[in-house]
Amino acid sequence: MNQNYKEMNIHKSLYRGGSESFAERLEKLDPTENYRGTELGSLDAFQRQLKRFDIQVGGSHSSTIEKFFQNGQSAVLFPEYLMRAVRQGMEENDPLSSIVAARTHISAVDYRGMTSDDSLEADVRSEGVELPATTLSLKDKATTLNKRGRLLRASYEALKYQRLDLFTVAMRRIGSEIARCQMRDAVSVLVHGDGSTGSAPKKLTTAGTTLAYSDLITLWSNFTAYQMNTLLVNPKTAAAILGLPAFADPTTGLHFQNTGKLGSPLGAEMIVCDEVADGTIIALDRRYALEMVVGDPVTVDFDRLIDCQLERAAVSSTAGFSMIFPDAVKVMTLKTA
Repeated sequence: MNQNYKEMNIHKSLYRGGSESFAERLEKLDPTENYRGTELGSLDAFQRQLKRFDIQVGGSHSSTIEKFFQNGQSAVLFPEYLMRAVRQGMEENDPLSSIVAARTHISAVDYRGMTSDDSLEADVRSEGVELPATTLSLKDKATTLNKRGRLLRASYEALKYQRLDLFTVAMRRIGSEIARCQMRDAVSVLVHGDGSTGSAPKKLTTAGTTLAYSDLITLWSNFTAYQMNTLLVNPKTAAAILGLPAFADPTTGLHFQNTGKLGSPLGAEMIVCDEVADGTIIALDRRYALEMVVGDPVTVDFDRLIDCQLERAAVSSTAGFSMIFPDAVKVMTLKTA
C-alpha cells in the first residue's frame, strides 16, 4: 500500500499565497489517484493526514481539540478542519444554490459584471441581411463584496479537552449564519438591483390589500422571454399563498406532510426565506437572474489557530451579488390600504 501520506512534511506555508487552497496544495503533494483501489482511495489528501495522526473529527469516539496540537505538523491541519466544518454549515443552509445562475471566483478586490442591451430577440432576416447585434459591456459600477464572519472568543485552554464532534456543531452553526447573511445580500440585489444602471427589476403591486390568485397570474404573465420558475417569500407570505383556494388541494398538503417540501404555485419552486419582507414576492428565472461573486469562500486566521490563539481568530467568507438580466426578476408587493 502507498504510504507516502505518512512521510509528508506539512507546514503552515501551504496556506499562503496564490489562488490554490491548502487542501488543493496538499492534494498535489499526495494525489488521491495514487490510492485508487486501496482502502485509502475514498479519502482525500487532508483526510489521509487526519488518519496519519489518528484524529477523529466525528462520532461518539471523536478526538479532543488537543489531539490536533500533539505536534507541529498535526497543528497545521486544524485551520483546514475548521474551514471544512464552517463550509458544511453553509452548505446545509444554502438556498443560494437554488437562485444563483453563475458563481464567479475572483482573487481581486474589484469586479464588474457583464451587462447587455435589450436587443436579444433573434429576428428573422433575409439571406444576405446582417443579423441584429447585441451589445455586451462591463457594468458601470463594481460589485460590492461583503465579508461575513465571526471572531472565536474561547481560549485554547478552555477548549483543548472539548470533543471535536461538538466543536464541529458550533462551527457548522457559524457557517449557517454566514450563509443566512449572504442570502440577505442576495435578496437585497434581487429587490433593488446591484447599483449599476438598469439593474433594478420591474416592480408590481397587487390589485388589493390581500393576496389573490389573480395576482400570481399577473406576476406569471409578466415573464415573457423568461420562465417564472422560483418564488422567494417569507413564511407569512408562503402561508398566504398556500391558503389560496386555488392551492387548497389535499394532495398538496399530503405532499408537504410527507416530504416537508412546499407546493409549486404555477410551476415555480417556492423557497421560504426570512430575509424577504412581509407582503413581498420575488419571482425569478433562476437560470438568468443572479451572479454570485466569491472573493474568499471561507478563510480563517491560520497563523493564530496553528499557534493556539483561538480567542482572536476570525472566520469569514467574502462574496457579493450582481444582477445578470434584470428582466428575469419581478418583485410584487401588497397594495397598502
